[in-house]
Amino acid sequence: MSTATQGNSIAITASNINNGPEHLLVLVHGIMSGSSDWTYTEAELTKHLGKNFLIYASSSNTYTKTFSGIDEAGKRLADEVMQVVKKTKSLKRISFLAHSLGGLFARYAVAVLYSPDTSTSGKLGDPQNCTMENSERTNFSKGGLIAGLEPINFITLATPHLGVRGKNQLPFLFGVTILEKIAAPVASLFVGQTGTQLFLTDGNPNKPPLLLRMASDCEDGKFISALGTFRFRTVYANVSYDHMVGWRTSSIRRETELGKPPSQFLDGYKHVVDVKYCTPVPSDGSQFTPRAMKAKETAQNASYTENTVEYHQIMEEEMIRGLQQLGWNKVDVNFRSATLPFFAHYNIHVKNERLHNAGVGVIAHVADSLRQSEATILAPSF
Repeated sequence: MSTATQGNSIAITASNINNGPEHLLVLVHGIMSGSSDWTYTEAELTKHLGKNFLIYASSSNTYTKTFSGIDEAGKRLADEVMQVVKKTKSLKRISFLAHSLGGLFARYAVAVLYSPDTSTSGKLGDPQNCTMENSERTNFSKGGLIAGLEPINFITLATPHLGVRGKNQLPFLFGVTILEKIAAPVASLFVGQTGTQLFLTDGNPNKPPLLLRMASDCEDGKFISALGTFRFRTVYANVSYDHMVGWRTSSIRRETELGKPPSQFLDGYKHVVDVKYCTPVPSDGSQFTPRAMKAKETAQNASYTENTVEYHQIMEEEMIRGLQQLGWNKVDVNFRSATLPFFAHYNIHVKNERLHNAGVGVIAHVADSLRQSEATILAPSF
């Protein structure tokens, strides 16, 4: 069986060096949650992945700590991962599995933990606008380490990669325009700096919001290059009934790219309805133009006006352009036929085995994907 730990409870013995686990799998919970969110998933992964895996449920951003900002939480997560790596000398590879907001914490953390392969790394982006300098750089999927280890899988479950601003990005508002406009200015009152960042209104008007910067390589971090070091990047997205995170933002797609989800489940994986690999899309990356600056200022100062729609549209398109420079496996999940479909956001990672067990097929799919990728990596080459 694999080794499973939570928080700082790693036991260090001589076997860690010679016969210990080689692959660190970091589990990252979402907003107002803790490592106990992963109780079912951790047990299943421990059962199926084998002794080469150290499964670690992070605990550095529990509950109200998730309100302090994606960047601050990402730095805490990075520090926590480094402590695990330092204590476990046998480790060679690293993967991340994150739920909801935890996916953004993980994206920030891997940029902090990233060390480039200087023979293949790209140039650092413009320090003011956080855009990429070389428009011909489209292959980021080479070279580099994360926490000194070989990056293998980066997996998110119902993560708001494009934030929660815009039509139907925060489904519990039911697409009601006035509610979507009111949500942005009051978000910080309930979830602090994290809320401001999720609604893309953080920082000065002339500076890109954090989530846009995280769709590029810039002075804050080489976010795209860090993601590009992983052999496999996978996003699981609820196509409906997720009251927290919309299909578009969790699957990194434009509205026109959604379509109608299949109705049939994949064989052996209940509620998983589609798996598709989306190849990298060459572009000059995300941009923050003078038009975007003006739109951001309007959104910050007049959050209730129709003019904020332009800002949402600009930011979403630029984030997609940045993130689609990498290839992604996109897995669509549909809990429409589940007994409690409105728990989709928690079903997808089986937060509570009794209430959210509709998601066991999703976790089985995750486990098999991790096992297959490990087998591929360890297979002898001829």
